[in-house]
Amino acid sequence: MTEFWEENFIKKQEMWGFDPARSALFTKDFFVKKNIKNVLIPGIGYGRNAQIFRESGMTVTGIEISKTAIELAKKHYGTDMTIYHGSVLDMPFDQKKYDGIFCYALIHLLDRNERAKLISDCYKQLSEGGYLFFTSITKEAQSYGQGKAIGKDRFEMFGGVQLFFYDRETIQEDFCNAGLFEIAEIKEDSYPFYLIKCHKK
Repeated sequence: MTEFWEENFIKKQEMWGFDPARSALFTKDFFVKKNIKNVLIPGIGYGRNAQIFRESGMTVTGIEISKTAIELAKKHYGTDMTIYHGSVLDMPFDQKKYDGIFCYALIHLLDRNERAKLISDCYKQLSEGGYLFFTSITKEAQSYGQGKAIGKDRFEMFGGVQLFFYDRETIQEDFCNAGLFEIAEIKEDSYPFYLIKCHKK
């Protein structure tokens, strides 16, 4: 996984451009309404989804597996944002509690045990009353079922990337202990995604 993403960021640099994802905009608006002050973004990449939270007055901390992506984030958004270098599977990187956690298009890259660990680790780092938002590709995507099947609803494609495709049932299974309160549908670059919303009461 480290080599795959490092190679991609070296070759393609700012491969998704600088506009934030639609789900990041929705999450930012929700976090503003809930007066969220500090946000953790596991899999922050080069920071395109982080900046809108910062511009809204939130402190952002990131986790990123690619050194090149971290260097790009510093180049474009400055050096005052803490980004831990490492895999999200090695969380926690600090003992802080966060009011909000936003995890974009990451969980579907993991296998079942890894997904469970990430959800659990994120929930543990949430403050009481905090919010945890994940986005994931859905089984409605045209790419569902393509490539090599490596497990239930999981396929290897795009030169080695492994994708798990969620439906509402598997979201309930994975997030039932994380304060799941809403599953929204959203399009990201023509791909159907779920925006999975959890609350630590």
